[in-house]
Amino acid sequence: MGEVVQMHFTTVDYVIFALLLVASAGIGLFYAFSGGRQRTTQEFLMADRSMSCLPVSLSLLATFQSAVAILGAPSEVYTFGTQYWFLGCSYFLGLLIPAHVFIPVFYRLRLSSTYEYLELRFNKTVRICGTVTFIFQMVIYMGVVLYAPALALNAVTGFDLWGAVLAMGLVCTLYTALGGLKAVIWTDVFQTVVMFAGQLAVIVVGASQAGGMGEVWRKAINGSRIAGLDLNPDPLERHTFWTLGVGGVFLMLALYGVNQAQVQRYLSSRTEKEAVMSCYVVFPCQQIVLCLGCLMGLVMFARYGEDSPLDKGYVKTNDQMVLYFVMDVFRDLPGLPGLFVACLFSGALSTISSAFNSLATVTMEDLIKPYFPNMTEAKATLLSKGLALAYGLVCLAMAYLASIMGSVLQAAFSIFGMVGGPLLGLFCLGMFFPWANSIGAVVGLAAGLAMAFWIGIGNFVMRASAATPVPPLNTTALPLFDNMTTVMTTLASVTTAKPRLTGVEALYSLSYMWYSAHNSTTVVVVGLIVSLLTGPMKEKDLTPGTVYPVLGTLLFFLPERYREKLCCVTPLAQKPKEISTQPYQMAKKDRNGSAHCKDDTVAEDRDTASHRVQTEEDDLETRIALPSCQLTAHTVQETAL
Repeated sequence: MGEVVQMHFTTVDYVIFALLLVASAGIGLFYAFSGGRQRTTQEFLMADRSMSCLPVSLSLLATFQSAVAILGAPSEVYTFGTQYWFLGCSYFLGLLIPAHVFIPVFYRLRLSSTYEYLELRFNKTVRICGTVTFIFQMVIYMGVVLYAPALALNAVTGFDLWGAVLAMGLVCTLYTALGGLKAVIWTDVFQTVVMFAGQLAVIVVGASQAGGMGEVWRKAINGSRIAGLDLNPDPLERHTFWTLGVGGVFLMLALYGVNQAQVQRYLSSRTEKEAVMSCYVVFPCQQIVLCLGCLMGLVMFARYGEDSPLDKGYVKTNDQMVLYFVMDVFRDLPGLPGLFVACLFSGALSTISSAFNSLATVTMEDLIKPYFPNMTEAKATLLSKGLALAYGLVCLAMAYLASIMGSVLQAAFSIFGMVGGPLLGLFCLGMFFPWANSIGAVVGLAAGLAMAFWIGIGNFVMRASAATPVPPLNTTALPLFDNMTTVMTTLASVTTAKPRLTGVEALYSLSYMWYSAHNSTTVVVVGLIVSLLTGPMKEKDLTPGTVYPVLGTLLFFLPERYREKLCCVTPLAQKPKEISTQPYQMAKKDRNGSAHCKDDTVAEDRDTASHRVQTEEDDLETRIALPSCQLTAHTVQETAL
């Protein structure tokens, strides 16, 4: 890359970038010294379950709208056209299913960690397996999320690489460790606003320089960048309507349905209704983000046409191309490049702060509390803060590792994609199939992970061997969206000269959008087969409330006795009167139900104080039913719904 094209920041840009960090740290400190001052684990890890719908939904949006996505989507659209936009179709089901299936189950069980569910449904071994898999996934991911944007920024603007990494890593660790989940959610809200502002500024200025939005559209049509509906059912095709609209649903479920970072947001909501609403609010926001990314790609195309900065050798990779474009557009507008970089790093900060917080929660709830049940609240809170801090430092170490290994960036994103699918499969196995047992769950998860790594590594090796004869110009891979796809060649050669692959090669060249679906299905199928061979779960052994009655609904035409044989009659607390007559008898497995109850929100208990006193007396006598705030919470939420 020629030194000539390195465009430098002005003082104003640095000031704007610094303001972002200061504001983020300020929000964290505000929550560290106000309200309950993060004195309890309930407040530090779960925001006292007091968050309203809007901050939760913006936080959900920001968590997986990472810097890599901000850089990835426009260059994807610039290179391949707007086919990628059809991913928006998967958002319907990808958010409806979590809202009406996963959230009710998790919320009513009053969990802190998603993996607590696995113990209630299966046993402790499955819980530990799930937790360890998640920690492995997130630790690898967060180092890269921190390092990738700093690297691109450094290549294009000469912005100090380690200065950026350390500034972000330390500020993020600071506000996550001091302010807890409240700080993470409110900084996410602020960072979402900055992200929108940065992207809008680029689109508005870029479009006006290209001669208005009409001109941009005309050029995109002439350059055949506006893609129609591609209904090709071939799963090896990188992006078609099916891979994006159907495969994307599984990707969304893995992120929005069962990922601890997201589920923790739902569980921090005041009521179940607010949690469901936040899922609905994310939907239009997701579509806006997707449109902004696509528009930015089209504005780039209007500016550069077919001869991209990549072809000219100004930049080396696709994600640098977006930054080069931004610096080029804002060349004479001091302050605006700083705004975009702030937008970029907002993406990174919101992702890694969620990672720190969810990792601290999972480690605390799944690996420490079960073995030290008598730990005092003050000590537990201090330890949670220590864990958030420790994960922050681990993240910086991972960023350093990423810098040494260079081409591992690609692999790290792939690992994130590879692990999400099997975890989704594990939760689906437990939630939808009552006869799945713990042996089936562990074997299924192992099979899913093995399958994921086999395809992932096979694809990586196949691409590496295929990459040699291709001219160097086209060998860039997009960081997040292009996890492990074939080497990027131009549209023409992709469509014309593609020999039909067979056997294992076909499996290796599966579109990366299908990974999540393929791997989660593997877990479910293997898990069910193993469960049936080793003796399926009996209905009476199931913890009430852990199975979503989807099979019972689907097999409604079968007589009752057959459905009972298939374990398809377990209800998920449906009608309020059912709940009050049949309290969840989870006491035998639920260690911390009572702990959650005392911290429960006032709103839910206010109406039912007398009921609560009565039931607590019963509880003392019987030691079976959970304390009534758990039970009344269900009643209140059900009626609200």
